[in-house]
Amino acid sequence: MRFGIIGTGTVGRTLAGKLTSLGHEVTVGSRTKDNAAANEWADRSGPYGHAGTFAEAADFGEVVVNATAGTVSLQALRLAGAEHLAGKVLIDVSNPLVFSPTGEVSLDPVNTDSVAERIQREFPAARVVKALNTVNANVMVDPARLPGTHNLFLAGEDPEAKAVVRGVLVEFGWPSAAVLDLGGISAARGLEMLMPFWLDLMRHFGHVDFNYTITTAD
Repeated sequence: MRFGIIGTGTVGRTLAGKLTSLGHEVTVGSRTKDNAAANEWADRSGPYGHAGTFAEAADFGEVVVNATAGTVSLQALRLAGAEHLAGKVLIDVSNPLVFSPTGEVSLDPVNTDSVAERIQREFPAARVVKALNTVNANVMVDPARLPGTHNLFLAGEDPEAKAVVRGVLVEFGWPSAAVLDLGGISAARGLEMLMPFWLDLMRHFGHVDFNYTITTAD
């Protein structure tokens, strides 16, 4: 399968590396073709890894991954082009974290909206699925680094798109039963609101190798 990754940060490059290791072809997209991080990644990724602009990555991918910061995701996807996103599964991994000059964290949007919902409204022909935003990048692609069963979450309006994303997560090593479908795209609000709590846990543990485990009575 062909993937277009929008974003060249740690998350985007980690996902891209995992996907190429699984035999998928990936184009990592940035604002300009001379992005050093994207080109360095492509140079060491072999024949399955490429670098390009946001638009080239989105056009290339059968599945597109938004791995940009949530506060700039809409701008990046506008540069990717609605015509390149139409009809495609768009995995939104972003979090809309806003850091104040004194270190306090807030979210924008929050409460009555989410980045994923804003993306779905602006690009109605895309099939947006919120996923992977509640764990560190290394845990995203290697769940076995943590012991026991732990959970990921999906939110989106298109059942077939969510099935595609679940399949990708299973390839990453997540048991299908550990991936919980929370329903429509509005469930992304809660997933994004987990992130200030996640940051508190990171400070508590002193590292990022942790995740949530959901237990039920049945």
